[in-house]
Amino acid sequence: MITAEQHEKLRGWFAGRLPDDLFESLGEVTVDREEITVVGRIPEPRLAESASDAEREAAVGSRIQEFRERTRDARVAVAREAEHRFGKKVSWGVECGAERALFTHVAAPVMTRLRQPQRQVLDTLIAAGVARSRSEALAWCVRLVERHADDWLTELRDSLEHVQRVRAQGPDGPEPQDTTPPTDNPTDPSAEASDEAPTDTPDGRPADN
Repeated sequence: MITAEQHEKLRGWFAGRLPDDLFESLGEVTVDREEITVVGRIPEPRLAESASDAEREAAVGSRIQEFRERTRDARVAVAREAEHRFGKKVSWGVECGAERALFTHVAAPVMTRLRQPQRQVLDTLIAAGVARSRSEALAWCVRLVERHADDWLTELRDSLEHVQRVRAQGPDGPEPQDTTPPTDNPTDPSAEASDEAPTDTPDGRPADN
């Protein structure tokens, strides 16, 4: 994490270094250990008031693409200076009307150790088909936390438990066990009913990386 003053200096550097005609205004400058992301606002395309939503969406998309191609050299020059000065990669994005688009940016691997309650969260997502691996489930969780709390995950667990109960009642469910209590054999006083239940063996599949 950087201090508020360091962030203001970083934003000020970009505000002073960016060409005046690059953005209408500088929107966001965000930073972490690996990357600086610079997002600016660009002009919306001029359309008739009667233009349909589909026409507006296509026009904004092409305006963003045109900006990306036209300004590539200027942005590369700024990024090189910033990377040399701050030691971080620079990524870019734009806002055009209500649309926000991020260009190619860093996807940094993050290694972490999780205890059983956190691993169970990831395994719930895998079992529900939301993710294919623990690493994919972890990335999904981070995106979800950006927008929501954990209420949806609780609801998903409840739904998954209901599905498992329904499956257990189907024809492929476990065989019903004989619950009749054992009777002692009067001719064999050494015969005793065992009170040990079979122990389930844990799943030996390797954890996802």
